[in-house]
Amino acid sequence: MAKPKSSKPKTAKAVKKKPAPKKASVPLSRATAVAWLRAHVLRGVLILLAAVLAVVVLYKFINPPTTITMLSEARRLGGIDHEWAAMDDIAPVMARSAVAAEDANFCRHWGFDMRAIRKVIDEGSSRGASTISQQTAKNVFLWQGRSWLRKAMEAALTPAIEFIWNKRRILEVYLNVAEFDEGVFGINAAAFRYFRTTPDKLTARQAALLAAVLPNPKERDAAHPSAFLSRRANAIMDGAATIERDGRAECFER
Repeated sequence: MAKPKSSKPKTAKAVKKKPAPKKASVPLSRATAVAWLRAHVLRGVLILLAAVLAVVVLYKFINPPTTITMLSEARRLGGIDHEWAAMDDIAPVMARSAVAAEDANFCRHWGFDMRAIRKVIDEGSSRGASTISQQTAKNVFLWQGRSWLRKAMEAALTPAIEFIWNKRRILEVYLNVAEFDEGVFGINAAAFRYFRTTPDKLTARQAALLAAVLPNPKERDAAHPSAFLSRRANAIMDGAATIERDGRAECFER
């Protein structure tokens, strides 16, 4: 006799699903990788340029608190002497002396003195033709030295400074960040260090001596000038008087 079938339902066997095969990663082509890198580098450069331009605009209204050179010298010497002097508190003859000594055509160029540059090239001279605008760009935003990278950055910054600041502001910043002696930055500290006076009381002779030390502040002493430095100061005094007469000081004088 046949056994009756059980009414208990059979449990279905679980069917294991095979995991989907992983998609193989497709390596970037060389061209794609180069394009990606170029895009990110360009983006970084644009962000850096925007940040630098923002600082240039800011420094039109706010005095630079310090510079790379000041920080470096403060670390090396254990401190520096620096206090800001507004342009209205600087004797006009000091401003004229600095221009006569460093950049007589300051009021007549847009940041680069092409005539001076051509003269240096024609003469095959090793001396520079940096304008006060270029020196300000270097002193405020960059570092000292003669590398091509620094010169390229200086060349890029100079037109921005000329466009955003006026000539009076450029000269004011220059006089306040230039090094006049080891650890002595700015005309305020220099006037006191050498002559125990303030920038507004500088005489024509004192101003010329201070301007004469600018190319080599660590080796020249305005308070005890050598025969060469004294002759250089006399020439600067004549130059300062000349640019006052012929109008080459009008862009920074009120």
